Amino acid sequence: MPPLAASRAVSRGLAVIVGIAAGCLVGMQAPVNSRLGRSVGTVQAATFSFLVGTALLLAIAAFWQGGLGGLGKLGHAPWWALVGGLLGAVYVTVALIAVRTLGASGLSAVVITGQLAISVAIDRFGLFGVSRTPIGAERILGLALLAAGVVLVVRR
Repeated sequence: MPPLAASRAVSRGLAVIVGIAAGCLVGMQAPVNSRLGRSVGTVQAATFSFLVGTALLLAIAAFWQGGLGGLGKLGHAPWWALVGGLLGAVYVTVALIAVRTLGASGLSAVVITGQLAISVAIDRFGLFGVSRTPIGAERILGLALLAAGVVLVVRR
């Protein structure tokens, strides 16, 4: 394997491992936040979760490539690039409620299905600055199999 190809393979492998680790954290997030919600209230738990995350990110950003000065460039971003936190807040709040009914595995199954479905549409139409990727039979089959998995995981 040529050195460049080997480097890309390592990078892809590392991205997969880090992505799986992040997925594990997301899988833990809803039950942890839900438990906090039973103690302090649903919206209060979501608020506290975002406060803790914001504090951590502020500390990291202060020392990361240029510090917090990059935030001064927010006005240069398109409006839709500024709503990521809103999307996250909706997800965290819904997840900490839905995990009580669906369980961690059921919630993960439905969330991953939603993520993959919208991601295929984003790729297909090149939305949000992502390169266009055609929808082939493999992607459609993947979505169908994932939907079947949701039925199997959520059904009691």
